[in-house]
Amino acid sequence: MQVDELIKPFPIKEFHPFPRALLGPGAHEIVGPEALKLGFRKVLVMTSGLRGTDVVEKIVGSLKYHGLDVVLYDKVESNPKDYNAMDGAKAYMENDCDSFVSIGGGSSHDACKGARISVAHDGRNVNEFEGFNKSENPKNPPHIAISTTAGTGSETSWAYVITDTTTDPSKPHKYVAFDDAAVPTLAIDDPVLYYDCPRHFTAQCGFDVLAHGSEPFVSRLDFEPSYGNALRSIELVSQSLVRATWNGYDLAARTDLMNAQYIAAQAFNSGGLGIIHSVSHATSAFFDTHHGLNNAIALPRVWAFNLPARYKRYALIAQAMGVDIGGMTTVQAADAAVAASIRLLRDCGIPEKFTDITKGTHEKNRLGEGPTEFYKDRPTVTGDAETIDNITNHVLGDACTEANPRECTFDSVRPVVDHAYNGDLDDLLT
Repeated sequence: MQVDELIKPFPIKEFHPFPRALLGPGAHEIVGPEALKLGFRKVLVMTSGLRGTDVVEKIVGSLKYHGLDVVLYDKVESNPKDYNAMDGAKAYMENDCDSFVSIGGGSSHDACKGARISVAHDGRNVNEFEGFNKSENPKNPPHIAISTTAGTGSETSWAYVITDTTTDPSKPHKYVAFDDAAVPTLAIDDPVLYYDCPRHFTAQCGFDVLAHGSEPFVSRLDFEPSYGNALRSIELVSQSLVRATWNGYDLAARTDLMNAQYIAAQAFNSGGLGIIHSVSHATSAFFDTHHGLNNAIALPRVWAFNLPARYKRYALIAQAMGVDIGGMTTVQAADAAVAASIRLLRDCGIPEKFTDITKGTHEKNRLGEGPTEFYKDRPTVTGDAETIDNITNHVLGDACTEANPRECTFDSVRPVVDHAYNGDLDDLLT
């Protein structure tokens, strides 16, 4: 009998790499000298465009001022699509670039990571690299990732998420690729860049951080080095998200969220995720809704689902969220974590279930505006039985599901999905 049959499921833990990083107010202003230091000469900048701000213009201007040639690809979409990565790779190769800079949130960084992997493999399609360390070339072009949101932490992780638009339209597919070769060369986090982040988007991104902190803390990987960062990120989000949501110019709150984003991503980088993310990936695959918004809606339901497997951990999460657990039993304290997450969601003004999301509401909501006929046929989120079945099946095939602390089957996960689409959060408080 093999060792892996005797000790399941994760006998050997793996600590994945982080990039060098610059964090703090004004950090983005030194991107030019940093790019020169790294040997950049001709840069492909990948971004969503960040229209309505001058962020891209400032950073491109800094690069050009320091003598670098710049090619701009500014058409990355929310929930980046495979063709965004491939268009970036094509622009890189056609213009003989030697480096990448991504500006934005996880969408820009993830599309850029996919483009880098493609370039390193002579333009092969990014969808070929779904899974764990599927790239064959460990060296790909250098990459500076500059974050304008406090959410995904993609600037410091080995993960990137892509929507595959080549699949059967009736079964859209969004996947996570994990690849050590995809880690950026340099991460730049500057809370001043978050000032332009709209209110709803700030709140939604904050719940992405909360998911990133909580999932490795309860993960079945039981990766001890992740626990400190995970718990501290939960504490920072809990104490500062409401303030940053309602006063975007609160520098202290923005800085807390910057730090929370960074260390939460470092926690999940080796500690794993769970079905908060799996539900989110499935929902944006079908409806192109924002990842952070999806995480916010899924999170209380998944916490409640996972409680029996991790009561003690959720009790500590409650304490990190500011709950006075003195006098409570462990079970009561764990329940209090779910209640605290619901209170935070409501304090930030986030929709409480997926069927509350409608076209034209909430920043980054692309209902009915996606790139394929599939998305265009769905201007509202539906919660019918067929949708719930489809979402559940997508969850079960997601790479994040394996590390979820409670075993996931169709019969056990379907009620969680159904509640996230159709249920009342008050049900979780009784």
